[in-house]
Amino acid sequence: MVKSFQGVRIAEPKKNNLPVLVKDHMSTSLVTFHAEDSIDHVLEVLTKRKISGAPVVDKEGRLIGIISEVDCLKEIIKGKYSNTPKFPGTVADHMTEDVITLSPDLSLFDAAQKFLDLKIRRFPVLKDGKLIGQISLSDVIRAFPKLRSTTW
Repeated sequence: MVKSFQGVRIAEPKKNNLPVLVKDHMSTSLVTFHAEDSIDHVLEVLTKRKISGAPVVDKEGRLIGIISEVDCLKEIIKGKYSNTPKFPGTVADHMTEDVITLSPDLSLFDAAQKFLDLKIRRFPVLKDGKLIGQISLSDVIRAFPKLRSTTW
């Protein structure tokens, strides 16, 4: 018979390998626009950066809206009817002002449910009223395959 002199071992609780909060999966290096920017400028940046929308901030950096490709379509259609090759309308003319935001401490599961319920492609993330990031539907989709079932 072999006796062990290691004593009783206490099992350590399992640690989550990956966090499941919005702040851990959001983008923080954001493209932003200002209300006075032209739709021409927005289209150029969205196309160049391969993104579908971005937050609109005031001179102090506070969130005042969001502009998306769909919003820009309004100016494109207007340009078609007036036969103008440029889109001089401003972000202020077409942005969505009533923006739904998320907290950085919201779970990724709750964020996923908001994407399903509201059918929105991106949410600005605010902390103490300040824009600190943005989480997109793509960010959430990319996060879940990395999570193991033991971390849920």
